[in-house]
Amino acid sequence: MKVRAAVLDAFASPRPYAESSPLTIEELVLDPPGPSELLVRIESAGVCHSDLSVVEGVRRWPLPLALGHEAAGVVEEVGAGVRDVEPDDHVVLTFMPSCGTCRECAGGRPALCSAAAAANAEGRMLSGGCRLHRGGSDVHHHLGVSAFAERAVVARGSAVVVPEDVPLDTAALFGCAVLTGVGAVLETAGVRPGESVAVFGLGGVGLSAVMGAAVAGAYPIVAVDPVADKRALALELGATAALDASGAEEALLDLTGGGVRYAFEAVGATPVLEAAYRCVARGGTTVAIGLPAPTAEAKISASILVTGSRTVVGSYMGSAAPQRDIPRLLDLWRARRLPVERLQSATLDLEDVNGALDALSEGHVVRQIIRPRS
Repeated sequence: MKVRAAVLDAFASPRPYAESSPLTIEELVLDPPGPSELLVRIESAGVCHSDLSVVEGVRRWPLPLALGHEAAGVVEEVGAGVRDVEPDDHVVLTFMPSCGTCRECAGGRPALCSAAAAANAEGRMLSGGCRLHRGGSDVHHHLGVSAFAERAVVARGSAVVVPEDVPLDTAALFGCAVLTGVGAVLETAGVRPGESVAVFGLGGVGLSAVMGAAVAGAYPIVAVDPVADKRALALELGATAALDASGAEEALLDLTGGGVRYAFEAVGATPVLEAAYRCVARGGTTVAIGLPAPTAEAKISASILVTGSRTVVGSYMGSAAPQRDIPRLLDLWRARRLPVERLQSATLDLEDVNGALDALSEGHVVRQIIRPRS
């Protein structure tokens, strides 16, 4: 079948992207789903900093690439061997499918699935090859999803079935921002009631971490960002204090009497990670959530690491198991403890995706939702 999709052919186009158009909306050929795959009609796709980093050339995947990795939609067809998903089911798509058999999956850590990591790095499907084509040549998949498109073929392990009463604009955010941010707090760190938290960077992931800290009963919850509107939103979502990034370290240390138990870095910038490390108390933990450039290196005091008995830990996809955790998080949303819909800044057409990248790079939006179908 033919589908419209946003395709990237070259990295590092000049800004503004609305003029240089690094993503072109093209008609591609989409194969039917193979064994253990699904054909999904994409209804909503979130624009994430991970998408922007690809366009900027910070993170480089095989080209040409059909972009987009955070989405929700409706199943139209199931491939051979799929028994637990049916046409018309609503699904959230996640950027790490799970093979179920590798050491990581068998050990209960599907976010680290080695088979999925290899497939994503090569821009192919979990079972091999590409399902998107242009002029007889393959178009690579972005993290097994390629959500900036009218339809996508995905591995069964990339999809989580969700109740039909969940708005798909909201459901899409659970596939990356919410799973990553809330998961980092509840799964990676295991924050307990009364423990202090700071979140550096208030995009979709950082604000989700703020909500996760509120769910965990953390206190205080300090939100740090240079954008005033994002700090205000963080206070509405559960933060007990919000600091401008300029001068935040000294203010945070004063506010907390020497640092927090947990500091979450949600920017993907090494200076921010280093600041977060300096703001944890003795015995505290710094959790790196943001995705930096592959060549980025952070400097921390090895002496303080030892004498302060500190911990630095990475959190990929919130250390989550999507099939288990997305239904749990949706229950919290239904109970009004995770007001995820507050993260949505705008709703746009597929043709507006380049302008959406501009808005994201300027730092004043949280999550813009692309609706690929007119």
